[in-house]
Amino acid sequence: MNHALDPYTPQFEDDAIHDARQRLAQTRFPEAETVEDWQQGVPLSYCQELARYWRDDYDWQRVPNQLAQYENWMTELEGVRIHVVHVRSPHTDAKPLLMTHGWPGSVLEFLEVIGPLTDPTKWGGQPEDAFHLVMPSLPGFGFSAKPTEPGFGIDRIAIMWDALMLRLGYDQYVAQGGDWGSLVTHALLLNEALHCQAGHVNLPLVLPDDETLSSSDPGEQATMAAALHYQAHEAGYSNQQSTRPQTLAYALADSPAGQMAWIVEKYAQWTDSVRHNARHPENVIPRDVLLDIVTHYWMTNSSGSSARLYWESFKTPDYRPIEAPMGISLFPKELFICTERLAKTRYQKLMTFNNEHAQGGHFAALEQPSAFISDVREWHAALRATGYR
Repeated sequence: MNHALDPYTPQFEDDAIHDARQRLAQTRFPEAETVEDWQQGVPLSYCQELARYWRDDYDWQRVPNQLAQYENWMTELEGVRIHVVHVRSPHTDAKPLLMTHGWPGSVLEFLEVIGPLTDPTKWGGQPEDAFHLVMPSLPGFGFSAKPTEPGFGIDRIAIMWDALMLRLGYDQYVAQGGDWGSLVTHALLLNEALHCQAGHVNLPLVLPDDETLSSSDPGEQATMAAALHYQAHEAGYSNQQSTRPQTLAYALADSPAGQMAWIVEKYAQWTDSVRHNARHPENVIPRDVLLDIVTHYWMTNSSGSSARLYWESFKTPDYRPIEAPMGISLFPKELFICTERLAKTRYQKLMTFNNEHAQGGHFAALEQPSAFISDVREWHAALRATGYR
C-alpha cells in the first residue's frame, strides 16, 4: 500500500461544466405537483428556477476555489484514494479533531467553522479551545475515489480514518460527526484497537427503551414522535439507497436537474427551513451554498457511489454501549432526538448534552455554525476538566 500524502488541487474541468450546462438547458421537466407545498417533493416552479440559476448565473468554480484556501491531500487507504482537507491550528498544543460529514453533505459543510475551531483567539475563544482539523471525504464522495469492490462500510471507514490520523502524525485524537459522520464516530469509539479518545455527535444513535415507549414525559414522547415521523415521511430515499443504489444512479448521473432535486429536497425537509408557515431551503441556506453542495456531487459523479454507503452499512447497526467520553448536540429539527436520560443508557460517560437550541436541524455546522462551535468548545472543556490531553 502507498502511504504517501500527496498534495492535491481540487478542480473542475471546463468541458465538464459546459456539459452540465447543456444538460440543464435540455432538461425535460415533469408536470407540476398537485399540492401547494413540499409534500410531494421539490415544487416544479422552484426546481425550474434553481436549474436556470445554476446554468446561467452560478459560479461553477466556487467549490474548488473555496477548498483551495486550505491544505488538500490525497492518500491511499485500504486501496482507495481519499481526499482530505487538513487545517493546522497556529496553536501548537491544539487537539487533533477528526470531522466526518454525511449524505447529502460533504466537507463543504464545515467551511464556516474552520476558522473559529482552528484559531479561536481570532474568533472570541481561548487558546485551549484550538483544534487541528482533519476533514476527509468519505469513500465514493466528492474528490475521494470510488471503491470498486464491496466491503467499505462504516467499520472499515473507521479503520481507514484511524490510519489517516496516524499518517498525519496524530497518535491520539477526538472525533466529531453528524449523519454518517456520527456513525463513523461511533465506530471509532467502539473499536478498542483504534486511537480515538472521545467523540462528539449532533445525531445521537440510541434505541428507545421501555420508558420511552410508555412514558407520558413530553421529551420521551417527542423522541418516539420524531422516529415515527421519519419512518412514515422521510425514509423513502434511504430505502432506495440501501437496497438498489445502482438503479437510482442511472437517473441521477444523467440529469443534473434530477441530482439537484434529489439533494435540495433534503435541505428543505431536514433543516429548520419553515418561516411564516412556508418551507423553503433558502430560508436557512443561501442559494449558492446549496448549489455548491449539488455541484460537488454532480461534478464528481458520485450519486451512485455515495448512495452505496447505505447498501454497505444499513444491514448491521451496532448499538453497543459507548464507554469513551461523548458529547451530544441536538438541534430542534434533527431527524432523531432523545432525552438526556435515554442518551445515558448508551453513553456511559456523557460529558455534555446540549438540546436547548432555538433553531437548527440536521446539518448543524452549516445551519448554526456559532451554536455548533459553542457546543464543541463546551464538550472539549469538559474533557479537559477530566485531565485528558
